[in-house]
Amino acid sequence: MASKPGILTDWPWKPLGSFKYMVLCPWIAESMYSIIVKEWDAVNLMILPLMLWRALQNQLWITLSRYRTAIGTNRIVDKSIEFDQVDRESNWDDQILFNAILFYLVNKYIPGASHLPMWRTDGVVITILVHACAVEFLYYWLHRALHHHYLYSRYHSHHHSSIATEPITSVIHPFAEHIAYYALFAIPGLTTVLTGTASLVSIAGYSTYIDFMNNMGHCNFELIPNWVFSIFPPLKYLMYTPSFHSLHHTQFRTNYSLFMPIYDYMYDTRDKTSDSLYENSLKRKEESPNVVHLTHLITPESIYHLRLGFASFASKPYSSAWYLWLLWPVTLWSMMLTWIYGRTFVVERNRFDKLKLQTWAIPKYKLQYRLKGQKESIKNLIEEAVLEADEKGASSEELNKYGEVYVKKHPKLKMRLVDGSSLAVAVLLNSIPKGTTQLLFTGKLTKVAVAVAFALCKKGIQVSVSREDEHEKLDKSFGFEGKLVMSKNYSSYKIWLVGDEMTEEEQRKAAKGTLLIPFSQFPPQRLRKDCFYHTTPAMQTPRALENVDSCENWLPRRVMSVSRIAGIVHGLEGWEEHECGSTISNIDKVWEASLKHGFQPLRIPALSKS
Repeated sequence: MASKPGILTDWPWKPLGSFKYMVLCPWIAESMYSIIVKEWDAVNLMILPLMLWRALQNQLWITLSRYRTAIGTNRIVDKSIEFDQVDRESNWDDQILFNAILFYLVNKYIPGASHLPMWRTDGVVITILVHACAVEFLYYWLHRALHHHYLYSRYHSHHHSSIATEPITSVIHPFAEHIAYYALFAIPGLTTVLTGTASLVSIAGYSTYIDFMNNMGHCNFELIPNWVFSIFPPLKYLMYTPSFHSLHHTQFRTNYSLFMPIYDYMYDTRDKTSDSLYENSLKRKEESPNVVHLTHLITPESIYHLRLGFASFASKPYSSAWYLWLLWPVTLWSMMLTWIYGRTFVVERNRFDKLKLQTWAIPKYKLQYRLKGQKESIKNLIEEAVLEADEKGASSEELNKYGEVYVKKHPKLKMRLVDGSSLAVAVLLNSIPKGTTQLLFTGKLTKVAVAVAFALCKKGIQVSVSREDEHEKLDKSFGFEGKLVMSKNYSSYKIWLVGDEMTEEEQRKAAKGTLLIPFSQFPPQRLRKDCFYHTTPAMQTPRALENVDSCENWLPRRVMSVSRIAGIVHGLEGWEEHECGSTISNIDKVWEASLKHGFQPLRIPALSKS
């Protein structure tokens, strides 16, 4: 929102929320009726596919830009993107709805705007000339006017709230600004329509050109190679670059041009550092991280929740939505792509203090980890990731699987493997309400669960285990007579520590108001509306952690799993030991170090009912 919002700031359909797409229904219905009952019109039929193409093109640019800025190659601005920017830019599709309505109106009411031929050379030439001479010139002066303090504070400051731009930042403006922009962009199309030279290619091609240049110019990485301008030097006046426009977002009073810098040269508003920033951005190499977090996909639909996927989805805790089933062709294509690509890829970068952090994803799903035929493939992918991170100079890497096998296989690793077990134990111990005298363990026990049970028994808290085989394992590991017991009286316990393989039948036996605290990596299914569910082991991150604009799986905003935090703390403290396999670091030391660096436990009031 602008600092002093003016009239026509909000879109007319804002009150409709996610039902805003309904505004197109009357137009689509009328269009289909006209095509079927009255007469065939290719222009009318083209409008909806063209809008879908615009949305697809925007999403592809978002994914490409986020991936390239994460790895660091040719990155321009190092400033971070936070949740407020994602929320502010989540309505990027509003301008596509507006564009569709305008197309339907023009097609219906402007003479000569329907029944267009596929191609007319004269129309294409007119579109190019009108854009270069009229649209670019008028936009330049409109843009300068929008930087006048009166219009800037009421409208254009909303766009400039984003310093580190993303492709979609290009269309984040108040409604009134979009009216002005579309009035300009309509000039070439209306000119060809009124002169009888319009064609499907000139209309669709111009729309695609506008989107392409808008998205490219707001990428936060430089992608125009130097040889392009070497071959044809005058091109630098006719086509801007991402670094050229980024200076407008950092300096504000320079580089006003739409896509053609010629008017900035003519009126002496070109930033003097444009060329040097362009050269430096092209030379920038891939970033070497200090800490790497290794993760994997959960379900086929989770591809949309990655930071590289849908930004608005990634900014909220992961949940399965019915409308994602409508995207099953894209989901299937993404599964095939990950299967073919078959190597770890960077999905996110963060910065904390002096540490450069990256998250790498293994293209395997949760289900594949349970298949015997996939174990060797997954092990090889993890090993390759470990060796690649070590080669890039990472000081620590968090593994969500035991990494002891890689330590033994590669004893000369410079980096340290950390699975976060000790911090997980500390978080679980501090998640148990004070005054608890007894609790129940159920589900498959892990080394974290065993360490928690040992610590609780040592404190004098009675630990009950619901399964005989798990009770025997614990009893052999350590014996606290009277404190470690076998019990199937589920309803007697108000505090449950739960792991994988907890059955629905067990969960339904819980008493009303029971608090379920998972020690597993994945949360239990929330079957009870009268019980409380804690998150999986996690902590609140400090504000000093930069570039946090997505949620980690099902966790709330700015909450991070202990596996990620442990690696960060390991790097900050400079600890030299591995923490993987059966090894658990000093629990108190890791907990105190986490608190020292600003990570905070999740408070009990934050627990939510299903």
